[in-house]
Amino acid sequence: MAGHSKWATTKHKKAILDSRRAKAFAKYIKVIEVAARIGGPDLAGNPALADAVHKAKKNSVPGDNIDRAIKRGAGLTGDAVEYTTIMYEGYGPNGVALMIECLTDNKNRAAAEVRTALSRNGGTLADPGSVAYNFARKGVITVPAEGTTEDDVLMAVLDAGADEVNATPNGEAFEVITEASDLVAVRTALVDAGIDYEAADAEFVPNLKVEIDADTARKVFNLIDALEDSDDVQNVFSNFDLTPEVQAELESDE
Repeated sequence: MAGHSKWATTKHKKAILDSRRAKAFAKYIKVIEVAARIGGPDLAGNPALADAVHKAKKNSVPGDNIDRAIKRGAGLTGDAVEYTTIMYEGYGPNGVALMIECLTDNKNRAAAEVRTALSRNGGTLADPGSVAYNFARKGVITVPAEGTTEDDVLMAVLDAGADEVNATPNGEAFEVITEASDLVAVRTALVDAGIDYEAADAEFVPNLKVEIDADTARKVFNLIDALEDSDDVQNVFSNFDLTPEVQAELESDE
């Protein structure tokens, strides 16, 4: 398994990051609330919360917002909101497979917004199971390349359960792929080795990826953007792959 497609879109995503900062902050906060509700407010005893807080801080979410989210999620403020995780499966332009992860307090709204984004951008909703079979739930840990090497990362995680370490296409980071059940152990091994990590998440990684051309990639990006515009859509995973030539063509669009 050779990683997944999110790093192919990094440059594309940076171009719209500022306009979505507040929306992104809200999504990080939502994950923190859910983690605190499930496992309590103690970061030391709640690995999911520790990872959610770490990721939020790495993405410049203010500390006061994080603290309030932890208290709200743990029920310490009396105004906690119940969120439900829903997975939708779909197809994008040229049959690109999509797994759409929602975290919502309103299932009807989430379903309507996902359907609308798909239908308006060349996508379709798929029957349950028709896309999911091509994805596996994996732990994905992102490690900045600055200040470390692939060998350093490999040495740190090899005995902790990591499946593989891949350099991202842009060379700015390494992705450590693990079984979802080994995510915490591998993340802990990195920390113990003094290696900083950007994010540690359970993600849907495609078992088989398909190469797409630049025109299809632009359409897929537009669809993913439309899906992520929904406050209820937390993550979008896909099975597309881009050759270096296609990536270069897309970068020339920026």
